[in-house]
Amino acid sequence: MRSPPIRDQTILVTGGAGFIGSHLVEALVPNNEVRVLDNFSTGDRSFLPEDVTVIDGDITDPIALQQAARGVDIIFHQAAMVSVAQSVSAPRASNETNLEASLLVLEQARQEDARVVVASSAAIYGHPDELPVPETASTDPTSPYGIQKLALDQYVRRYEELYDLETVALRYFNAYGPRQQGPYSGVISTFLEQARAGEPITVEGDGEQTRDFVHVDDVVRANLCAATTDNVGEAYNVGTGERISIRDLAETIRDATESQSPIVHKDPRPGDIRHSGADVSKAASGLGFEARISLESGIRSLVSAESLARSDQAAERAVDAQ
Repeated sequence: MRSPPIRDQTILVTGGAGFIGSHLVEALVPNNEVRVLDNFSTGDRSFLPEDVTVIDGDITDPIALQQAARGVDIIFHQAAMVSVAQSVSAPRASNETNLEASLLVLEQARQEDARVVVASSAAIYGHPDELPVPETASTDPTSPYGIQKLALDQYVRRYEELYDLETVALRYFNAYGPRQQGPYSGVISTFLEQARAGEPITVEGDGEQTRDFVHVDDVVRANLCAATTDNVGEAYNVGTGERISIRDLAETIRDATESQSPIVHKDPRPGDIRHSGADVSKAASGLGFEARISLESGIRSLVSAESLARSDQAAERAVDAQ
């Protein structure tokens, strides 16, 4: 199932130098005029293709946003403070970025009459009372981050209803893939780093908690589908519909890397959600989106890419030493 092509559009990607945003920019650049608004607090300029207009600014700055969004047809809103821990320690700062600035984006989109595709999150569900989790499940987020994403998710849908603005909210489950980095990069990148270094792979709690991991390439495809669907004013889960325990994930990564790292358990994270997994039927019917990349093949591709990168770095060092 292919996502419809997007061509000859002027597009803004907020947070476009980040993990998901940079992959989205890469997919859009060949056939569109693409702008990126990023403050580079977590994003990386090296992730961006050359044929991109970069506005170095903060999403909370209305002047920078106005400059970036002038005349655009589509806005992909990826910018956020994604750390749950940071949202707990600094809820007002997190709210300013995740909710107040997002309202600036929606208001700017109204002025430009631009479609808006917004990154929401499975964090809005909290501890789900049914599995897999449908979009109609109860929402009881356990952190300021989840609360902010829930409010944004609702704003996005109401803006279509109240102002006839074409909007779609995408509720990402556990995204992973290349360029996921930093202290809040996700369990797969953390486990891979530990396994490659021969360090213990640290599992929080008993490891029986389950998650739905979706590859960033599939997340990009979901965004492209959302930018072209007629079914606007809706929220859609973005996941695979498959769950894996964290203990099994650790073993899968250890096997893929041929590592001898022991798997060790540490204290569970306070408030950690026990099980999470997406009901993906609405995305299939409303967006025409289904994930293509299995977790096993996604992990293998990450391991292969890292091995190739290390080989290239070793070759460069050898040349430099001559």
